[in-house]
Amino acid sequence: MHIVPANGADIPALGFGTFRLKGPQVLEVLPRALHLGFRHVDTAQAYGNEAEVGAAIRRSGVARGEVFLTTKVWVDRFRHDDLIASVDESLARLGTDYVDLLLLHWPNQAVPLAEQIEGLNAVHRAGKARHIGVSNYTIALMQEAVRLSAARLATNQVEYHPYLDQSRLLAAAREAGLALTAYYAMADGKVLRDPLLTDIAARHGRSIAQVVLRWLVQQDGVVALSKTASPARAAENIAIFDFALSPEEMAAISSLAEPAGRIVSPPGLAPDWDAAA
Repeated sequence: MHIVPANGADIPALGFGTFRLKGPQVLEVLPRALHLGFRHVDTAQAYGNEAEVGAAIRRSGVARGEVFLTTKVWVDRFRHDDLIASVDESLARLGTDYVDLLLLHWPNQAVPLAEQIEGLNAVHRAGKARHIGVSNYTIALMQEAVRLSAARLATNQVEYHPYLDQSRLLAAAREAGLALTAYYAMADGKVLRDPLLTDIAARHGRSIAQVVLRWLVQQDGVVALSKTASPARAAENIAIFDFALSPEEMAAISSLAEPAGRIVSPPGLAPDWDAAA
C-alpha cells in the first residue's frame, strides 16, 4: 500500500470509508476489505458504527497495529472535557486503546477553536490518538488550527472529486505538511456518467471508480477514501496501484471542476467555503 507522509504520520493512501454503512454491512464487508489489503479504516462518532468497525477489525485477524484507524469527534462534543470523554467512549466502542488519527468532524464556532485544538492535543499527549487533524476546514481555519496546535496536524479531510477544485486548499495543506484526505470521491455517483472518465477508463481497461481513485492518489499529498458495501467493489477499488494516468489525463480530469461542484454543504455545519482557484 502506498503511504502518504504527513507531519510524522504515515497514512495509507487509500482508505476504506464507512460513512452510511450500517453495522451489519460493516461486519460483512470490512473484514473482507482488510483481507484484500486495505490498511486504513475511517469512521466517526456520527456514523454510529464504531462498535462494528472495531469488531470487524478484530474479526479480520489483521493485527490492530497494522491498521491505520481514524475516527472523528462530533461537533456537540467539542468542549475540552467533553471532547476527552467522547474519545474515551469512542475507544471503548472501537475496543482499542488508541486511534491512529483523531479529527474534529466539522468546524463549530460555538466553541473557541483554541479550546477544541487543546482538547485534541490533550488526547494526543495521553497516547489515545497517535495523530490529530481536522475535517471540512477552509484554508484560514486550517492555518489557524495549525498555529494553535502544539502537536503537528496530519490531515484536513474534505470533499474532493473531479467536479470540485481543491487546488488552493491542497497547496496550503502541502505548505503546512498536512495531507488532504478526500471523501465523496465519486461525487454521489456523478462520475459514473461522465463521458471523459468513461473514455479514460476504457483506454486503461479500468472502471471509472478506479480512474477517479487513481487520479486522487496520484496527486502529491492526497489520501483517498473509498466506500462500498460490496466485497467485489472493494477488490476493484484497491486495485489502483498497478497503473498510472498520464499528465494529460490528470489535467483533463482536473478540468472537469465546476464553480458549483460542491455537494456536501450542510446548513449549520458548513463554513464559508474558499473560492475556487
